[in-house]
Amino acid sequence: MAELSRQEPKKDVAAFTGTGTGAQWLERYNHSLMGVFGTPQRVLVRGAGAVVWDADGREYLDLLGGIAVNALGHAHPFVNSVIAGQLATLGHVSNFFTTPTQIALAEKLLALAHAPEGSKVFFANSGTEANEAAFKLARAHGGTARPTILALEGGFHGRTMGALAMTHKAAYREPFEPMPAGVRHVAFNDVDALRAAMDGTVAALVLEPIQGEAGVRPLSAAYLQAARELTREHGALLVFDEVQTGVGRTGEWFAGLAAGVVPDAMTLAKGLGGGFPIGAMVTFGQAASTLLSAGQHGTTFGGNPVAAAAALATLHVLESQGVLDNVRKLSQILAEGLAGTGGVTDVRAHGLLIGFDLAVPVAAEVVAAALGAGFIINAPKANTVRLAPPLNLSAAQGRSFLAALPALIAAAATPFKEKASS
Repeated sequence: MAELSRQEPKKDVAAFTGTGTGAQWLERYNHSLMGVFGTPQRVLVRGAGAVVWDADGREYLDLLGGIAVNALGHAHPFVNSVIAGQLATLGHVSNFFTTPTQIALAEKLLALAHAPEGSKVFFANSGTEANEAAFKLARAHGGTARPTILALEGGFHGRTMGALAMTHKAAYREPFEPMPAGVRHVAFNDVDALRAAMDGTVAALVLEPIQGEAGVRPLSAAYLQAARELTREHGALLVFDEVQTGVGRTGEWFAGLAAGVVPDAMTLAKGLGGGFPIGAMVTFGQAASTLLSAGQHGTTFGGNPVAAAAALATLHVLESQGVLDNVRKLSQILAEGLAGTGGVTDVRAHGLLIGFDLAVPVAAEVVAAALGAGFIINAPKANTVRLAPPLNLSAAQGRSFLAALPALIAAAATPFKEKASS
């Protein structure tokens, strides 16, 4: 049977999917997929670097990067070659076994994080799964004596039940209540509120150093340092959710560590695999011993050799080709350009995770206008636009967006202003 399967002629994926226009594909989508994402804005069929093309042949500059996932853009040749080489060698083993790629990736993450001796890594498949592991880490640490997990207002940690309980937005949580018990949300960037909430019943504080879904809102270094001091004082774990901010996104390997604060655990995903699904929880020092017992947690696909190879290749390119320098330089170009754009009232640029506010709440309309003009961006709030492009975006590509933006804002804002004045 193996020999017969090897005799199958090579096929392009279109041999299995068929072809069609964007409208035809969306009709098929609506008949076959659950509508949890609404109707997709476009049907994308290929990409190269920071550019993608849809089923109708239209070209777009991708300034969202799969929501901070495609760290090196689309179809990066080196990453693709490493993935293909690993897949041709060994595609999956159960976690009854391990592989050199899994071990090497864990070692690399610990080295990049400057983790102390005894630190360990757990691999998952996504950010929400990494945060589920952190949720269980907190429960294992606290036991029945410490049932409380603190998270922050505005925070987003995922949509599985433990991660969802830590997510603040009521509209995400309420349809699925009751949530896992014990999670309390405290005010964002408010040390006094954190101090008041922290006591001997708290197992862990979970936070994003920069809240992406809330519009790119950073916690101050003073807050992060206070969080470390208070959690240590009360015997609680400090967990950094770096799913969106980690792996070079901010121009540093990890945003929280760059502030000089070492947590007990850190969750990663998104950009780690350069577009290939992978998540990780890095535990530091003694926290690594909390979930050591075999069988207390697990995953079928976590740390599989192909995902680990994709991550190793992505990290290699980021490290060897000066990509983090590009992030810092391009961040300054975009921040200065955005600040000088009419209709923009505030810019929060942390590497290539950028949020900018508009004078009027027309962010969704700006996103739609941008898509029509060939730019993919995102509106996490009514008056906020978010950019999270590939980290190897060129300065010329960034400037092309800056040049187009004034007209996009003006077109979106005009109907709003006319309605307001009527």
